[in-house]
Amino acid sequence: MKIEYKETSSDLITRINIHDAYGARDIDKWMLEVLPLAQGMSILDVGCGAGKQCFSYLTHLNGKASITGGDVSEELLSKAQEENAKLGSRITFQELDFNKTFPFETKTFDLVSCSFAIYYAEDMPFTIKEMHRVLKTSGHLFTTGPMPENKQMFYEVIQEATGKEIPPMPGSSRYASEILDTIKAQFSEVDVIVFENPLIFPTVDPFLAYTRASLSEDRLLWNTFFKTKEDFEKIMENIASVAKKRFEKDGKLVMTKVVGGFLATK
Repeated sequence: MKIEYKETSSDLITRINIHDAYGARDIDKWMLEVLPLAQGMSILDVGCGAGKQCFSYLTHLNGKASITGGDVSEELLSKAQEENAKLGSRITFQELDFNKTFPFETKTFDLVSCSFAIYYAEDMPFTIKEMHRVLKTSGHLFTTGPMPENKQMFYEVIQEATGKEIPPMPGSSRYASEILDTIKAQFSEVDVIVFENPLIFPTVDPFLAYTRASLSEDRLLWNTFFKTKEDFEKIMENIASVAKKRFEKDGKLVMTKVVGGFLATK
């Protein structure tokens, strides 16, 4: 299944910054707590984007690990390389398309992680098989993605503002079903750990900024909602109106992120 998707660094970074500013919990801290990390490990982060997870591993392990980040986006890899250079280029960043055979030998890594990306794989059994192949015996795969209950308020506002059904999202529509089942079929053990993080917006503006970035970043997924810039702006006007009414009623806007962490053992 080919997923029509294009990620831009500006929209992605906007959403990450909003999570950091308004989230009640720190997902990066949670991930470090649930992962079996140890100094001396060899780690591969698939779909690394601008390298956020790789840098988190580097800091947590005091630089004592071999860390590789791979992504298909030249734009995001360039940003990762810029930050990496500031730290003395201690991480290896390279092009990696998880729809193709990974450019690594079998049994290379102690940990393979894939944060908020795996659901864009076109052939899920193939991608999971490649992750399994490059892991050492007893190594771990850790993925994160949205559960079906994820950010319900966001979708409710959009549906009320447009009168249209929300299209199936590659994450929440696949992650806890198809993807989890595929991982269970290939790994000896899989633990499911759920992370809930309420984003509490004290004004309407940051919610609208998040919504604008989200619709823009995932614009190919929302192509039944808007085709032109004018369409997009009209939808944003309607969303702003609905969001303001909710805010006037409740005095805040709360959008809860519900993330599943799948920790698999080879």
